[in-house]
Amino acid sequence: MEKTKRFLLSEKEIPEQWYNIVPDMKNKPMPILHPGTKQALKPEDLYPIFAEAVADQELNQTDRWIAIPSEVRDQYKHYRATPLVRAYSLEKALDTPAHIYFKNESVSPVGSHKLNSALAQAYYCKQEGLTHITTETGAGQWGTALSYATKAFGLDLTVYMVKISYEQKPYRRSLMQTWGAKVIPSPSNTTKAGQKTLSETPDYQGSLGTAISEAIEVAMQTPNCKYTLGSVLNHVTLHQTIIGLEAEKQMALAGEYPDIVIGCFGGGSNFGGLSFPFLRHTLTEGRKTRFITAEPASCPKLTRGIFQYDFGDEAGYTPLLPMFTLGHTFTPANIHAGGLRYHGAGTIVSQLLKDGLVEAVDIRQLDSFTAGVLFAQTEGIVPAPESAHAIAATINEALKAKEEGTPKTILFNLSGHGLIDMSAYEQYLSGKLQNYALSDEDIAKNTDKLEKII
Repeated sequence: MEKTKRFLLSEKEIPEQWYNIVPDMKNKPMPILHPGTKQALKPEDLYPIFAEAVADQELNQTDRWIAIPSEVRDQYKHYRATPLVRAYSLEKALDTPAHIYFKNESVSPVGSHKLNSALAQAYYCKQEGLTHITTETGAGQWGTALSYATKAFGLDLTVYMVKISYEQKPYRRSLMQTWGAKVIPSPSNTTKAGQKTLSETPDYQGSLGTAISEAIEVAMQTPNCKYTLGSVLNHVTLHQTIIGLEAEKQMALAGEYPDIVIGCFGGGSNFGGLSFPFLRHTLTEGRKTRFITAEPASCPKLTRGIFQYDFGDEAGYTPLLPMFTLGHTFTPANIHAGGLRYHGAGTIVSQLLKDGLVEAVDIRQLDSFTAGVLFAQTEGIVPAPESAHAIAATINEALKAKEEGTPKTILFNLSGHGLIDMSAYEQYLSGKLQNYALSDEDIAKNTDKLEKII
């Protein structure tokens, strides 16, 4: 019998609502706190920074389903629904009894899942009558996505791109500029936060925490302008649940249900976007599924960080978030998976990890690229360095299934392709890529500085 490789949905089957997991959680995330008063935030406290609609979504703990605006859904039709793919060739190479599926988010116009939230946030800013948006980007996927989205809705955009990625990934920068964005390497001399960092560490190669500080500072000082974020916060993950909601329908077409769901982890949006729709069946029906986050060993907030209130940025402009963190002053190694170089985890995933509902593994840089190359050689797609972490974790689970002789159904998120990251693969293939390790002392010197609010 002929095997089905790709499981597809029609445009009419694109979900009409996003899924908010918080109402189904037995233990809700601890409140986000105002950095000055240390009191729980209200949506209006976020209005000066974020579009009001996303500020309301951020703190919504009662509405399980949030309608997707028709204008956003129309934009989704440019690339959604994305395929669910059975990785037969990878299974054969691993000689595993596991059935491996991946949700292919690399087919979006910008090459990653980030567009799912970028279109929503740009739309809400446009509806509010704004004319300008600021943001940060690590590896460049979020900045690229928002550049496309702001052009679609007629907004101007300024992107603060982590300096090491600005230098490592010139084509990602060029994509942003092609879609009309202004791209500035961070830290920069254009903000007080950037100037402070450069005065203290002139050769600093940047971090997402620093870039966030710069983008927020500019947004707060620019008329008719708001800030947008590509991960970490609840409303971003909410928008990304369209991934898992589609995957639910597609797994049903395949006649299977995942035993294991895996996503790479920077701040949590692509992991949560795939896993939360499946996790709701665990929360409401007691279904037994494992949910695994795959983070870089050089930035291991979930596996080696502490649960603590911390700032989302380096300068301390953001509210205080209850999350697993390495400390907002943590400087991650210059790995090529720039989208995963963030010091903290989103509040929802942090609470789920505390409750034992999700697991965390860390992946070394060389192991991620080894997995990425095997995936490219078997499935034909060169994955983004971030996505390669999820592939490495998937391979580990598939090999465990082989050792145990137990068939498993594994689903992972291919969050993006790596065609603009070939310089990283070139370094790996030539043996020049570093395999960063992080000592306990490196972690302690940052986490020991955190204010003990809890």
